[in-house]
Amino acid sequence: MSMFGLFTCLSIYFSGVYVFCSKRKHLLVVLLSLEYIVLSLFMLIVLFLIEFDYDYFFPVIFLVFSVCEGALGLSILVSMIRSHGNDFFNSFFLSLC
Repeated sequence: MSMFGLFTCLSIYFSGVYVFCSKRKHLLVVLLSLEYIVLSLFMLIVLFLIEFDYDYFFPVIFLVFSVCEGALGLSILVSMIRSHGNDFFNSFFLSLC
């Protein structure tokens, strides 16, 4: 595995985790950071499979699950915007009480 590819994947992953942990005001930013993390994990899996010359069935299954996760997050975002008018976490959690 090339060190440049590994460093790139890990830097993308940790920047996505940083954004996920620090920017928790809007649901859209959280969903984008989750997709960023999934993309870096996909690149890391593909680099690993290329290095050891395995089959590429697992990345396809991983992409299917990540697309399902993205569609579910987008449907939650649309539902939240329709019911509350914005995507702030504060307005969503106050209405549950």
